[in-house]
Amino acid sequence: MTIEALPGSSGWIWAGRALSVLAIAFLLLDAAMKLVPAAPVMEAMKDLGFNGGVALARGLGMLLLFCTLLYAHPRTAAIGAVLLTGYLGGAIAAHLRLGNPLFSHVLFGLYVGLFVWGGLLIRNPQLRALLLPGAQP
Repeated sequence: MTIEALPGSSGWIWAGRALSVLAIAFLLLDAAMKLVPAAPVMEAMKDLGFNGGVALARGLGMLLLFCTLLYAHPRTAAIGAVLLTGYLGGAIAAHLRLGNPLFSHVLFGLYVGLFVWGGLLIRNPQLRALLLPGAQP
């Protein structure tokens, strides 16, 4: 899938790219913090009930890095978005299970997912036509 500018819609293409860049930057930062692994990450994982230690943190970091890199590459962006949706859904489930605050913790994965999919759908007319057939280009 290529990114093709629609006539008169370069502003929308750039908006889609900006959303995607913000999502990618956040996800790469999150992956890097898990790969190190930073002390706040380890504490947060314990609070969420994950007692796998450094190996689990690094495994999640590698998984997130892989999915984010797939999303960042235009030819594999759609599969990257699908995989990131699963990853973020797991984060939502972990926070929901503990009864964490809805808007700040539980739905944060949804917010990131909206950036991921919103950016992809805005900047990719072929995918938009496939997933939203009645939508205007």
